[in-house]
Amino acid sequence: MRVILVANSKGGCGKTTLATTLATALAGWGAKVGLADADRQKSTLKWLKSRPGEERAIQSFDWSKERKLSGIPKGLDWLVVDAPGALRGPDAEDLVAEARHVIVPLLPSIYDITATERFLKRIERIKKVKKGKADIMLVPNRVRPRSRAADDLSSHLKQAGRNVSAQLSDRSAYANLAAGGLGIFDRQSASLRPVRMQWNPILKHIAPSA
Repeated sequence: MRVILVANSKGGCGKTTLATTLATALAGWGAKVGLADADRQKSTLKWLKSRPGEERAIQSFDWSKERKLSGIPKGLDWLVVDAPGALRGPDAEDLVAEARHVIVPLLPSIYDITATERFLKRIERIKKVKKGKADIMLVPNRVRPRSRAADDLSSHLKQAGRNVSAQLSDRSAYANLAAGGLGIFDRQSASLRPVRMQWNPILKHIAPSA
C-alpha cells in the first residue's frame, strides 16, 4: 500500500478538494483506495458519507483522533490522507513518516505563499524527507491564468527555487461535484476533460506505470 499525504499548515488551501479528487482518480483506475481524514473538521468524512453507492468505492478512515496504519485492513492499494491544518511537531513527523508522497496545495496569495514557505521548511527537516524517502509535490491551486496573482506566485516560486508539480485552475466543477460526494474523475464528460488533464503530472509522478 502506498500512502499519499495532502498537507499544508495554511487553512483554506484546498487540501480536502485535492485529497478527494485524488482518491476518485485512483479509484477510477480500479485500485482499492482508502481515504483517511486526520483533520478535526472531518470535511473528507462528510464528503464520503454523501458519496453515491453506485460510484467506485473509497474506504473511509477517521484519523481525527488516532492515526495508525495498523488499523488499515490489508488489500488496499492506496491510502490518501487529508492532514490536519495545524500540522507541526511530532504530528508532522508521524504523518510524513507514513507517506511516500506529500502533496502541498498552495493558493496564489502573499499570505499563503509566506505560510507555505514556512511549512515547507519545517517538513524538509523531517528525516524521511531529507533522506529522499518521501517527496514533496507543490501544487498551486485555484489559479486564474494570466492574473497578477498567478504571475506573482510564479515569480516567487522561481526565486525560491521551488519546483511546481502541477497547477490547478479555479473551476466551479470541484465544488459542484463535491456537494454530491463526487469528484471530476467520477464524470467523463468532455467539458471536464481540460480540468482532469491538469492532474496528469501528479498522477504520472505517483504512478508512472499506470
